[in-house]
Amino acid sequence: MVEEGTIAERIRDEMSLFTPTERKAAHVLLANYPIAGLETVAEFARRANISAPTVLRFVGRLGFSGYPDFQRALREELEKQTQSPLTKAAFRPEGGAGEGEPLARFRDALIDNIRETFRHVPAAEFEAVVAALADARRPVHALGGRLSDALAYHLAAHLRVVRPGVGHISGQNANWRDVLIDLGARDVLVIFDIRRYQDDLAVFAAAAAERGVTVVLFTDQWLSPVARHARHVVAARVPVPSRWDSMTALLGIVEAVVAAVTEAMGETAVRRISLIEALRPPASS
Repeated sequence: MVEEGTIAERIRDEMSLFTPTERKAAHVLLANYPIAGLETVAEFARRANISAPTVLRFVGRLGFSGYPDFQRALREELEKQTQSPLTKAAFRPEGGAGEGEPLARFRDALIDNIRETFRHVPAAEFEAVVAALADARRPVHALGGRLSDALAYHLAAHLRVVRPGVGHISGQNANWRDVLIDLGARDVLVIFDIRRYQDDLAVFAAAAAERGVTVVLFTDQWLSPVARHARHVVAARVPVPSRWDSMTALLGIVEAVVAAVTEAMGETAVRRISLIEALRPPASS
């Protein structure tokens, strides 16, 4: 069963339908998600530099009957952001499910996550991320959270094959400052952060953005707080019938990015791969 989309997904899907002033409300909400929408109408309008009636029209265009209904939905999303493994669905629910059923439910959830993730990623955002990562003049640094850092390493390892200047930031967060001091406007920082989000990643992203770094965020459908500092945001579906969130859809998007970057770099990538292949030891007969 496909999980109902988030408000953020709805906004990205319908961005082209908004009026210019409604689009200002959309950008403010996405940049401060979901906090801006939990403020009063007047506070939201002031933050977006638009009128209160415009905020209400924006909320109505999203399909809500009124501002309280809109805020109720945001609060429900906020609760999901902070769910621990203890409060998530179990792999085998109570009630005596058959042996094959839990595995089938998990499979179906994974398939739905991948399908819905790719459906909701804006083409322009995907292309912008690919363009940034394919520019060999721009150093790339990848960083993830406690569990999502495996995806940061996966991305860096692949990009390193097709272009120079790619690094994976590892180790204790106290050592991240050693990397931060050298970052500037030419650098691209790719951060992976899914619920429950890490404060240290948001702090690092904020400091990098202040230095002019282009921050690219890979996150879940509820949007990590890093989003408010990111130039580009790619969101993936993560819920499955498990105590743990799934990073399968996020991995799929990363692999799509790697494939697109490789093609975007053309002969440069081909030559680099050829040189690396030439360094491989000959296969034993």
